[in-house]
Amino acid sequence: MDTYLVGGAVRDALLDLPPGDRDWVVVGATPQQMLDAGFKAVGRDFPVFLHPDTGEEYALARTERKSGRGHRGFVVDADPSVTLEEDLQRRDFTINAIARDAHGDLVDPCGGVDDIEARVLRHVGPAFAEDPLRVLRAGRFLARFAPLGFGIAPETLVLMRQMAASGELDTLVPERVWQELRKALAAPQPSAFLATLHACRALAAILPEVDALYGVPQRAEYHPEIDTGAHQQLVSDMAARLAPGDDLVGFAALTHDLGKALTPPHVLPKHIGHEHAGLKPLAALCERLKVPLEHRRLAEAVCREHLNVHRLAELRDATVLELLERCDAFRRPERVARIALACEADKRGRLGSGQADYPQGPELRRLHAAALAVNARDLGGHEGLSGPQVGEAVRKARIAAISAARTLRA
Repeated sequence: MDTYLVGGAVRDALLDLPPGDRDWVVVGATPQQMLDAGFKAVGRDFPVFLHPDTGEEYALARTERKSGRGHRGFVVDADPSVTLEEDLQRRDFTINAIARDAHGDLVDPCGGVDDIEARVLRHVGPAFAEDPLRVLRAGRFLARFAPLGFGIAPETLVLMRQMAASGELDTLVPERVWQELRKALAAPQPSAFLATLHACRALAAILPEVDALYGVPQRAEYHPEIDTGAHQQLVSDMAARLAPGDDLVGFAALTHDLGKALTPPHVLPKHIGHEHAGLKPLAALCERLKVPLEHRRLAEAVCREHLNVHRLAELRDATVLELLERCDAFRRPERVARIALACEADKRGRLGSGQADYPQGPELRRLHAAALAVNARDLGGHEGLSGPQVGEAVRKARIAAISAARTLRA
C-alpha cells in the first residue's frame, strides 16, 4: 500500500499559493484493508475514506470507463492493480494530474509541471470529453488562475466547443452547474469563466440569459465598451475586486442587466426599462439552476433598483425610503451593503471607469442607517394608535431621519 498527495494541494504548492484541503490516493489497497486500518468509508460512487486522525480524504486509485450520458455515466474500477499513473491519467487537467510521494518527489506523467510553468490549462487526454462538467471546471479554474497569467490551450478550447455542440451539457444537473458558477463568481476574475464558456459556445447552454448579452450594443457615452457582454465581464470582475469571495454580490452583479438582451432592435442602443425587463429572465435562470433564495432576492433588488441607486441624490426622501422598503432593508439590513457594492460594480465596470468614485454606495448605507435607527417603541405620542397608524408614524419618522441625515451631510 503506497500513499500519494495529489491534485490541488500539489498544484497550489507549485504555484506558491496558500495550502487548502489535501487529497490522497492509495495504490495497492482494497476497501477492506482501509477499513481494517481504521479509515471510515464515505464514498458513494467510488471508494473514498476518511483518515481516522486527520479526517482527510483518501481515495483508492481508480480508472473510469464511460457507460452513459452525463457526468455520472461512468463505470469505476478501483482494483488494487490500478497504478498511480493510470489514476492520474483519468483526471481533467494536466496541472491537476501531479502527485507527490512520501519522499517529496513528484510523479508527473502528463506534463503538468511544464504547463504550470507555461501557465497553460490543458486537458489530460481524449477522455476529458466524456465528462461535460469539465467544461465548466475549465472556466472556473481560469477564473481563479487567469490573474496568474493562465490561458487555455487551443486544443482544449476546440474540444470544449465540440462537447458543447454535442448537447452533453444538457445532462448536467442544476445543482452541479450552480456549484461551479458559484465558485467562479467567488474567484478573482469571473470574466475568464464567462469569456471561456462564451468562446466555446457553452455559455448559451448553461446561462443563455447571460450569453444573450453578447453583441447587444449600448450607448457609447455611458458605455465606451459598447458591447453589453463586455460590460458584464467588467462588472463581474469589479464585483470580485470590491467584494472578494462574496458570491452573493457576484451573482447580483452577474444578473443585473439581463433585461438589455430583450431590448427591441429599433430602440437600441438605448435600453429603456431594462431594469424591470430583467426580472423575468432572472426568475427563469434562478428556477432552472435552483439558485438559493438569498441570492435570488439580492439579485432581484439589484436588477430592479440599480438605476435608482445610481441617481440616489436626485430621489426625494420618501422615495429613498420606498427604495429601502422594496429591498426589505429593515428586515434584512445586511442586504443594503451588498446592494451598494453590486451597484458600484455596475457603475465602475466600464472602460475607463475602474478608478471612479461612487459616493452613492456610502450614501445609501448612511441613509439606511439613519432610517434603521427609528424604532416604534421610541416614538412618543402613539399610545392608543392602531397598527396601521403606528406604521404610518414610523414611516414619517424614517423619512424625517433620512431628511435630517441629508441636511447634516450638506
